[in-house]
Amino acid sequence: MNTLFGNAAVGQSGGPTAAINATLAGVIRGFRENLHGGCIKTLYGMRNGVEGLLEERLIDLGGLLSSEDRLTMLEHTPAAALGSCRKKLPDIKKDPGFYERLLGIFKKYDIRYFFYIGGNDSMDTVAKLSEYTGSHEYDMRIIGIPKTIDNDLVGTDHTPGFGSAAKYIATTVQEIIRDCAVYTTKAVTIVEIMGRDAGWLTASAALGRAVNGVGPDLIYLPERPFSMERFFEDLRRAHEKHPDVVVAVSEGIRYDDGRYVCEGASGRGVDVFGHKALSGTGKVLEFAVKDELGCKVRSIELNLPQRCAAHIASAADIEEAVSVGREAVAAAAGGVTRQMMTIERVSTTPYKYRIGHADVSEIANKVRKVNPEFINDEGNNVTDACVEYLLPLIVGQTHPVFDRGIPVHIIV
Repeated sequence: MNTLFGNAAVGQSGGPTAAINATLAGVIRGFRENLHGGCIKTLYGMRNGVEGLLEERLIDLGGLLSSEDRLTMLEHTPAAALGSCRKKLPDIKKDPGFYERLLGIFKKYDIRYFFYIGGNDSMDTVAKLSEYTGSHEYDMRIIGIPKTIDNDLVGTDHTPGFGSAAKYIATTVQEIIRDCAVYTTKAVTIVEIMGRDAGWLTASAALGRAVNGVGPDLIYLPERPFSMERFFEDLRRAHEKHPDVVVAVSEGIRYDDGRYVCEGASGRGVDVFGHKALSGTGKVLEFAVKDELGCKVRSIELNLPQRCAAHIASAADIEEAVSVGREAVAAAAGGVTRQMMTIERVSTTPYKYRIGHADVSEIANKVRKVNPEFINDEGNNVTDACVEYLLPLIVGQTHPVFDRGIPVHIIV
């Protein structure tokens, strides 16, 4: 393709992660490397994703983040530095005026490159923009850059952000197991972990058994139907081995009929993408166990720290997040468009990967679930193969700057 001259815009969307800013830093690094070629003149940051774009809330990232120290600090700052949004773009045929408005903004700022860092719903945005601009006489390069702690995007081995969340979960669950083991009183501790349709995060609770030989007694993922009766049976068998039973559950576990275990517990309706608000799975199970077994029981919801615990981020995750952002710019400058960047696993032992890309229209609105061979036959734990797959993604420690004992973050 011919060299395309113009400006670029980058935005962050969906739930933040401990690595999404590392990807942003990678995009900025890629932009810097492209300056010598000169095809991208200005890199704009969209405040609050596509919502900010619609309101023309753009900032020049080249001038703001010009030093290596600030870029490195950005890599170790959790959450979305540019701000995020959860905006569902309308159907193109039903609301062409919406897209005409966006196209007008692209033209006004001479934006020829569009980078969107996000998860499944964000790739829907990228796919729709790709479809619309592809049928109009305005040359653009549009790239989706994966980000989600849920690890549920198809077309990529895993997603930036997941490794750091998995490391936090694995570490925290190990600490919970140590704490629960100090008493001889019969008890059940239920740890609720994020994951609506895919159980990758909850599966990572098992990683500690590769190091310390111990993991949760039971693990339940959305990939298998949940039965309260089988759950009680599993608990009774676990109690025959030791009194302190620890259980990891995905927030999105469902019964055979498709109902969420937590349905009716929160009563918070649905979001703009039609997803039911999930919370309270641990509490529902806590009350059920108390009534059935009569033993001491508690539930722990890990909640937001799963995605913002940058103090224990995976060095492998941060490195890959930066690489994906940098390679996105290189790919777009080289003519690639309407694609999502991907991570392709070359080998597990030793762990090697390469960055690629795939058609975003084949990725958006699909869910990558935990591989069947990663779940045991009983559906109440994960296999050693799952642990082997996950371990390389949490390797290495990051070294953020601390000031008087508190990590220093960059506020854009």
